[in-house]
Order: sequence, then C-alpha cells, then structure tokens
Amino acid sequence: MPEKPTVQNPRLKQLSIPTPQASKIPFRAQFHDQTITDHFNWLKDPSYPEVNDQAVIDYLNEENAYFNTFLAPKKPLIDTLFAEFKGRTNDTDSSAPWVTNGYEYKAFYKPSEEYLTFSRRKLDNDEEVTFLSVTELAKPFDYFTMGDWDVSPNNQFIAYSYNTNGDERFKIVIKDLNTGQMLSNELCDTNGDIEFSADSQSIVYGALAIDRWYTQSVNVHKLGSKQVNDKVMYSERDEGYFLGFGLTSSKEYLVITSGQSETSETYVVPSADFTATPVKLVSREQHFLNDIDHANGYFYIIANDTHTNSRLAKVSDKQPSYDKWETVIAGSDKRYLMDMQNFQSFMVVTSRENGIERFTLYDYASNEHDVEFPESVFSISNGNNPEFTQDFVRINYNSMITPSTVFDYRIASKTLVTKKVQEIPSGYDKSLYVTERIMAPARDGVLVPVTLVYKKGFKRDSSQPMHLYGYGAYGSTVTPSFSTTRLSLLDRGFSYAIAHVRGSDMLGHQWYLDGKLDKRMNTFNDFVDVARHLVSEKYVAQGNISVSGRSAGGKLMGAATIQAPELWSSVTLGVPFVDVLNTMLDANLPLTPPEWSEWGNPIEDPVAFNYIQSYSPYDNIVAREYPPMLVTGGLNDPRVTYWEPAKWTARMRELKTDDNLLVMRINMGAGHFANSGRYGRLRDYAEEFAFMLASHSITK
Repeated sequence: MPEKPTVQNPRLKQLSIPTPQASKIPFRAQFHDQTITDHFNWLKDPSYPEVNDQAVIDYLNEENAYFNTFLAPKKPLIDTLFAEFKGRTNDTDSSAPWVTNGYEYKAFYKPSEEYLTFSRRKLDNDEEVTFLSVTELAKPFDYFTMGDWDVSPNNQFIAYSYNTNGDERFKIVIKDLNTGQMLSNELCDTNGDIEFSADSQSIVYGALAIDRWYTQSVNVHKLGSKQVNDKVMYSERDEGYFLGFGLTSSKEYLVITSGQSETSETYVVPSADFTATPVKLVSREQHFLNDIDHANGYFYIIANDTHTNSRLAKVSDKQPSYDKWETVIAGSDKRYLMDMQNFQSFMVVTSRENGIERFTLYDYASNEHDVEFPESVFSISNGNNPEFTQDFVRINYNSMITPSTVFDYRIASKTLVTKKVQEIPSGYDKSLYVTERIMAPARDGVLVPVTLVYKKGFKRDSSQPMHLYGYGAYGSTVTPSFSTTRLSLLDRGFSYAIAHVRGSDMLGHQWYLDGKLDKRMNTFNDFVDVARHLVSEKYVAQGNISVSGRSAGGKLMGAATIQAPELWSSVTLGVPFVDVLNTMLDANLPLTPPEWSEWGNPIEDPVAFNYIQSYSPYDNIVAREYPPMLVTGGLNDPRVTYWEPAKWTARMRELKTDDNLLVMRINMGAGHFANSGRYGRLRDYAEEFAFMLASHSITK
C-alpha cells in the first residue's frame, strides 16, 4: 500500500509566556463499583447557574488573557478577514416581504446596525410603519437576543420575547400597536415561544421550571392580568421530555407536543377556546414520532409508526382516534418524509432520497408533482407561508455555490418566481466554484455522503489545504448550504467538505438511529474515515486538514482529536459537549434528563456507563501529542455548560506531551450562541478563521 501523502505544516506553537494552569483538587465519585477521579471537577461552580467562585472566574480570565495575547499579532489578518466577511454582508439587507392578515410585513437592517427592524403596511395603504426595532431594544445591553414575536389576529397587539445574558430564559412583553404603549404584562422565565388566541385577548407561552431549563408547562395568559394567575393548559412532569406548541396552518388548532428523541405525545386545543381540555391525538405509550398540521376538517400527520422513514396519514378532526387514521403516503425505504405544510387547496411535503432533497405538492385529490430545481445537490425548506389561502408556496433555496434564494412557486403555472437573492456587495461569481457529492467508505463498509466545494483550478494532488466540518447528533443534518464566510477559505486555496455522518438523518431516520446510544461510535468513526478517504483520493494530505464543529459537533471534534490527532492541522471545538460521562451522571443539571434518550443513562445502566466512558472525549485524553486547538464557550450557556470546554482545556494542558498551541475563548457575558449582533458574530468568526489559517501557515 502506498504511503499516505503528508503535508508537514509548521505546527502552531504555544506562546513564549507561561500557559495558564488550572489547579488540581482531588475528587472521586463511585458508580457501578467504579471510581471516577476528576481533579478539575472544581471548575464546575456549585452555585451554577450563578457563577461567582472567584477561583473559577480567575482561571477563565487567565485563559482569555492568553487567547488575547495569541490574537494580538494576528490582528492584521483578523481585520482583513472581518473586512472580507463584512464586505459580503449587505449592510441594509431586507427580507422578501410577506403578507398576512391584511398587512404586508418586512424585516430589514438599517445601515451599520447589528439587529433587525420590522415594519408593516396595510395592503390598501402605502404608509410603512416600524413596529419593532430590535436595535432600540438591545441598546441598554451588552448581549441581546430576540426569541419570538407574534401580532394578534385583530392586529392591535404585538407580544415579543427577549433575553439579555445568553441563559435562554426569556421575558415576554406586550405592546399596543395602536397607542404605542407597553402593557403592564411582563412574563418571566419563559422559553420564548408565543401564540395569540383567536380573540386576541390571551397568549400562550412555555413556562420554564424554576432553576431548571426544561419547559414545565404550556400556559395561557390573559392580557392585563398577572402572571401568577395564568392558567396551565398542559403540564409535563417528566424532565426527559421537551415541551412545545404551535398553531396549525389553518389557525384552527393549537398543537401541544411533548417528546424525546423517539417518542412524541400530541394534544390539540381549539384556538377559539384555550380554556378547552386538550384532546390527546397520540400517546407517548405508542412510542413513535409525529408532526401534525390541519386543513379542511382533517389532521394530517407525518409519523414513523409503521415505517422508520415515516408515512403521511390523515384523520377527521371530529373523530381523530388512531384507529381511524388513513394513509396518504406510505412509508418507504427509499424516501424519507421530513416536513409538510397544509394550505386550503394543496399541501407541500419535503423529503429526501439518497441524501437529495425533494419538494412535492399534493392537491387533496391524489394529484402530485415535484418542484424542479436547477442543481443536483442543494438545500431547500418551506419558507415563510403564513396565509392558509395563498395560491403559491414560498421556498428557501441555496447550495454550496448558490447564495440563499427565496422563490415563490406558482401552483397554477408550475413556475418558480425569484423574490430575493442574497446580495454579496463585494461581488461573487458562482461560475468560479465547483461543488460535488461523493460517498466515502466507513470502516464497517457503510458509505458516508460527503459534500465538497472548492474554487475552479483546485488540484486534486494532495497539495491544497482542506476544512472538514461535522455534527452528527439528534437527527440534525448539516445541509449543503451557502456560506459567505467560507469564501475566505475557498479563495485562499482551501477545499471545504461536510461529512454527513451517522447520527444525522441525511440518509433517513435509520441513519440517525445508527449514530445514537450504543451506536454512537459510528459518528466518530465515520468522520475520521471520511477524512482518511479524502486523503486517499488526493483531495488533501494527512496533516493538512483543519476541522471544526459546535456543541455535539464539538464533541465530535474532541473524539476525532483523540482518535486520529495525526490527521489534523488544527481543531476548533465550539461550545463542545466533551465531558459526556460526568454530565450524564448529573441528574441535577437542567438538560441532563432529556439527553438520556440520546446518549444513554449511565446512572441506572452500567452498560451505558461503560460505553459512554469509552468514548467521552474528556475521559480519554492521554499523554501524547495533539494538534493545535481552539476551544470556545459561554459562561451563561445552559446547553453546554462553561466547565466542559474549561475542563477539556485544563486536562489537555496537563497531559499533552507537545508544545502545540492550545487556546480557549470563554465569552463571559453570553451563552451557547456567543455574540448576539450580526457584526459581533463576524468578528468571532474572524478570530476563529485566523487561528485556523495560521495552522496552515497562511498569514494574509
């Protein structure tokens, strides 16, 4: 076998100043007759979600100072990258207008503003009125994110939710659009989601448990009343279930769903009477997933009750019992049903076959046709379609080389009408770039889809650098979509690849099942095997691949670092879920119980304990050489707590035998999604790209 090509970039080295060193304090815990030792356990502040342990804060500040020292000489490159990113951003970008309930709405940026402004006009009037300026709301805060907003059916009120520290506990407030005055209502500790009642006098919201981050109940709040008097519409007692709600497309029903990775329980309530008792359509004891919409007297349901890739069924809203369900589209090994939306005279279904997306229209008389798109590999989704009676469907479309495009598909003429194309002010020529889909063999013989993009002139001779991205959890798929920041890599000679590993649902629901629980290692192995295949096919050389991933994708990066450190030029672990075993052993953490259905419960199951311990990246750091790493986190992150990246960094500093660069950036005032403004995020990306490029000896 010929030797694998290797590119030996000079490794990024630690700085000349002393590296931060976390204290080591002995800690032991017993589970299933096994002892866990973790002398960085102290980095988990026992008062969390408040973090006030001065030793913890001092260590995080020391790491941030070290990171900033690394950045200082890179400032010219960071400024260049930021200018490139910003130059591809339309400073006054606006949405395609949409019509609902007698008004035309629009979202847009004002020059140099970080946040959106929303306006509307009556359809019989040319006067455009701003009704929500996120920029104005954000001014008093260092961090600000909008959750949701909803305008009442009578067009008088707007309810919106926001968060100011990244902990994802949202406040809801209500404004009278006629007078411009805020109502006295302030709803605290919500998940941010909002729906108005049909009479415009109440809102539905999700109430978070106190000191926990799961949605404990769906509540009804009457305008003008106090939150303490709100009616509980539905309460979830099992912390392992995620609770959500939303109106059907017909606006006739509120759908309440409580579920976990393989089970969802569903109720409906008439939107005209939120005091009515919820009617159960699907029980959790039936153990299948379902997604429900409504039109013309029927509920339509995508459910994987009879096939893992789901069927589409319907049932009368007068007698919606399960035994009366009728199959509309049968389940198929070939076709994976993903989403649908009902309209008065038609419905649309998005699906995927062999990793390629389909967008299909059905009337209610068994006629169907697919919308044809101009490329073979692309990403599509239902766009903003708020009107039940509309005669078109709005579609969001893009690909690795096609900027985000909004189409209106006209049903009668079967034509795509372009409503908006993402503007790139500094210029973009699609013809200069190439994208392709290949299949890479994993070690067990399974073929893993890989989407690549590169600039024309790319040489498949192992000489050029590559960035490889992955996620692979929760059935969430990284689709082949466009990125303006990615162009800064492609224009510097990189190829860019997405590994659609198991744990996503790229090849159907079974693809997800084959990457979870006791099959989790498939996700990590797939990613490494994709990289090795790309090396063997001469897309890149070993050691010339930078990789990145966020959250569960950050865990994937940790596992790939442990398994094959020789492959990577650099690793960026974004808010990485790397301390898997310790987190899954702590039932008091807000989001641990819901995660057991994805990763396993090591508290009750010794087999799950041993399996998680075998791959948990933090638990498998050993004394050896590792590639340069950038680790990021947020102090207020409720999803991946700050101590996961901190502990990973501390243990890596303790055990790694090399002098390769290891830096960590902890945002001390944000959560899982770091900077909240659009240009603030671009500055973060510029720093991350500068680190990555430096690992390939690229300085300009």
